[in-house]
Amino acid sequence: MATATFDVVGMTCGHCEASVREEVLSIGDISDAVADASQGILVVTTVDVVGEQLARAVVAAVGEAGYTAQPR
Repeated sequence: MATATFDVVGMTCGHCEASVREEVLSIGDISDAVADASQGILVVTTVDVVGEQLARAVVAAVGEAGYTAQPR
């Protein structure tokens, strides 16, 4: 298992966190996701290493939730 942290812009509340988490958990290789609006971060846990393709999928999923993300 591996983790990766992403900076997320635009989250302001628990509803924002839940929206991001829901979108990211729809990605097959993600086993857990914790969004923290107060810190502006998302930490994902994966079955395998977070490669470039998976990182792009996370950024896209966060975008679907209405926010902007980038890997740390």
